[in-house]
Amino acid sequence: QLQASGGGLVQAGGSLKLSCVASGRTFSMYTMGWFRQAPGKDREFVAAFKWTAGTAYYAESVKGRFTISRDSAKNTIYLQMNNLKPEDTAVYYCAAASVVSSVYYYYLANKYDNWGQGTQVTVSS
Repeated sequence: QLQASGGGLVQAGGSLKLSCVASGRTFSMYTMGWFRQAPGKDREFVAAFKWTAGTAYYAESVKGRFTISRDSAKNTIYLQMNNLKPEDTAVYYCAAASVVSSVYYYYLANKYDNWGQGTQVTVSS
């Protein structure tokens, strides 16, 4: 199970930090990631963290502004979001993948088999 939190309303240029706690069969996790979905749009990749390698990947739209990190002891990943823009407004979902192919295709939502409930991020202009 995944439990996401930390969303909210912030002005453009502000910051938010999302958290996602994983419980259950965390030993079989290869990749954890964040996706987002704005109204009327498809779910899109934001960032991913390869659990064993400890490497992070970002969508071009957030690179340099967002940072994904983890606390292994707490089975938690974070998404620090700085310099937020109105176009970042969306429901943010954390996800975990137990399939090895997620290591290569971390940007594909269909590689993730566990999803959190989503947390709303709203950025006002």
